[in-house]
Amino acid sequence: MLRRKMLTTFLAMAMFATAVSAQSITKIDVPGAVTTAPQGINSPREVVGTFTGADGVTHGFLLSDGTFTDINVPGHLQTAPRGINERGDIVGQYDDGPIGRQTSTHGFLLRKGEFQTIDFPGVAFTGIFGINNHGQMTGNIIDNARINHGFLHEDGTFTQIDVPRASQTFAFGINEVGEIVGSYIDGQGVSHGYMRTDDGSFITVDVPGATATAARGISNRGSITGQFTDASGTHAFVLTSRGFTTIDVPGAAATFGRGINERGDVAGNYSDAVTRRTRGFVATKPK
Repeated sequence: MLRRKMLTTFLAMAMFATAVSAQSITKIDVPGAVTTAPQGINSPREVVGTFTGADGVTHGFLLSDGTFTDINVPGHLQTAPRGINERGDIVGQYDDGPIGRQTSTHGFLLRKGEFQTIDFPGVAFTGIFGINNHGQMTGNIIDNARINHGFLHEDGTFTQIDVPRASQTFAFGINEVGEIVGSYIDGQGVSHGYMRTDDGSFITVDVPGATATAARGISNRGSITGQFTDASGTHAFVLTSRGFTTIDVPGAAATFGRGINERGDVAGNYSDAVTRRTRGFVATKPK
């Protein structure tokens, strides 16, 4: 309860703080890829994400110490890693069936070189986006009515997550104390960010002046990253006790924040203003 009160105060203060920008941007492109889209980052600055090859197939990658390693679930065409914890455990999703005719999408955990399929019961779509060091995972499902719901997976048990009065709920990031961030669609079709506290309460996260906000990652310190849209376009953000920091990759038509680590580094992707191709970046805080 005390942490919840602290978080509520922290977010309320941050909503009125001045936005600044002070990151160092490193662009990321998988060699030979048509598109590159980082999704998660841990404290050792290992980055996971997806890339599309010339064949149009989506593959996963791990970037560690400057080296790219492909991640592909054996026997399946498309693999999409979404998150990585401090231990190097990777979560994501993969598709059954050929491109354009997928029959189902499954969540996966990659631990010590071994893939484990994790599926929410009774649905054809499970995607896992975040994992903490305790092995708690969060992600999304699409039910048989085509409605999106978030979930928490812990000790083999799923807990469905739905923001009250939302038409759609998505869950993307989780930290060590079990706080989850994501986005939801309200009754008017507007996207908002949210944080679900460890006691199951929801706090809305909206960038001031934005027409849409989505929260994608959360650190153990409670710093949140994601993206928002306003009159000037789509921008990545970081929310800390000092307020919102906007991240715009130079030369980007739109910038998206995806994952954040304990240091406050953000991994994400952007649309190149010239080629319109998706490329990756890591934004690091100055020392």
